[in-house]
Amino acid sequence: MWLHADIASLADIPRYHARTAGDRVALMNARRRETFRELDRAASRIANLLIEAGVKRGAVVGFYGRNSIEYFEAMFGASKAGCPLLPLNWRLSAMELKGVVDDAQPALVFVDREFVPLVEQVRETGARRFEIVEFDSTTDGESALKTRMAACSEADPNVEVRPEDTALLLYTSGTTGEPKGVELTHGGMNHMRLCEHLEPAFSWRPDDVMMFVMPNFHLVGTGLSLQGLYNGVPLTILPGLDIPALLATIARDRPTICCLVPTAIQMILDHPAVADTDLSSLRLVMYAGSPITAPLLKRAMSTLRCDFMQFYGATETCGAVTLLRPDQHDLNDERKLKSCGTPVPLVEVQILSAAGDELPDGEIGEFVVRSPAMFKGYLNKPAQTDSVLSDGWYRTGDAGYRDADGLLYLVDRTKDMIISGGENVYSTEVEQALSKHPGVSQVAVIGLADERWGERVTAIVVPVDGRAPGEDELIAHCREMIAAYKAPKQIIFAPSLPMTPTGKILKAALRKQFAPVETTDA
Repeated sequence: MWLHADIASLADIPRYHARTAGDRVALMNARRRETFRELDRAASRIANLLIEAGVKRGAVVGFYGRNSIEYFEAMFGASKAGCPLLPLNWRLSAMELKGVVDDAQPALVFVDREFVPLVEQVRETGARRFEIVEFDSTTDGESALKTRMAACSEADPNVEVRPEDTALLLYTSGTTGEPKGVELTHGGMNHMRLCEHLEPAFSWRPDDVMMFVMPNFHLVGTGLSLQGLYNGVPLTILPGLDIPALLATIARDRPTICCLVPTAIQMILDHPAVADTDLSSLRLVMYAGSPITAPLLKRAMSTLRCDFMQFYGATETCGAVTLLRPDQHDLNDERKLKSCGTPVPLVEVQILSAAGDELPDGEIGEFVVRSPAMFKGYLNKPAQTDSVLSDGWYRTGDAGYRDADGLLYLVDRTKDMIISGGENVYSTEVEQALSKHPGVSQVAVIGLADERWGERVTAIVVPVDGRAPGEDELIAHCREMIAAYKAPKQIIFAPSLPMTPTGKILKAALRKQFAPVETTDA
């Protein structure tokens, strides 16, 4: 609508590029390539498949599988049928998946062959029956989806899609509670494209290729991929994060732009094959999902020799809220490397106190965001929607501050703030101090119930090479860097930390795992 006047919905992306650059590659992987014209025709066949299967306009269509060409065919096909697509998290247990499916109630789910038994199990025990259409993303052989698509017309059904219609239904990662279905509309996603179009630091070039490696069931994966396709940029698709395959993809398809979480960047830099891989095609690495340490960012910039741009956002904001742009990365100023940057065009950020008052620079409060790309609401959860969305402003639950230069800094999730001895302790501040110790590989800081302190600052530490430093040594190290009341009162050593697919540490799981055991008198 903004860059391309004829694109007003997700369905219009393949339509437009099929008409204007039909022979241009849209999607590719290690096995095959698909042009925009082929993608548009496949999407029309899937739309007609859905209509012939009795899927009504507005009904939810699910997708359960790893990243694949079929994912985008299903997404655009669902859009052409007037249906929102629900990318399901294939890492969930059957019980967790059942909860999502019972809430979303899809009419039909496209399921990659390896996952069919699990989804059938969920269907048998769920609250509502749904149709399963099997496909196989790993071979070019026959599947139920291929057979049914071949029998469907490739004529576009041209179902009406309105700006307020839900385009994508994405469930939050559930790091702090019950997952919620975030409804992202066609209009909201189009406004996100406008915000990006007005951003001078992020432009697309005719020779760009985007690498899609982040999970499709999170906005960090799907959202940036849609931005690339909107701009006519081919996607090279990896099923998931596999470092040897990622390096081989860079060598084969020469991507120029990719998005990674800091843990993935660390894995790439540590892999022995990186020294022999030609990484020169990369011009921009975007990173998000969790904080990055200054030493890691410096090492990545030195090794990959390309621009880096951090973005901060939420599923509910439909994309980036802020960017730390390449020209804002000052390797000589470690403090500014910790910033998440400044808002993208048309997005407003306020820092509010618990009472709802706007705070001056330097004071920590909650990030509250207003954007033309905001989500419509949480599916089936009006009370939870109203608790975070009011007059166009979204309460993020993230704590941070703005400095005198206008740069924004994330300090913590407000839910992860620890109140110990009456003092507010922001866990990321403690984590940053501990991460500077040479014996610490990974760390998560949580608050555990304590009779004396209210909450006890507790650090769960993954030691380097399994050799744990002394607890007293780590606590003393922290006290040299931060106030004594912020230092951990307890260190727990662990072989690994539980994480979401996007690299966020599951602190809720840690709090549950290490919660003090309540005892009762006999």
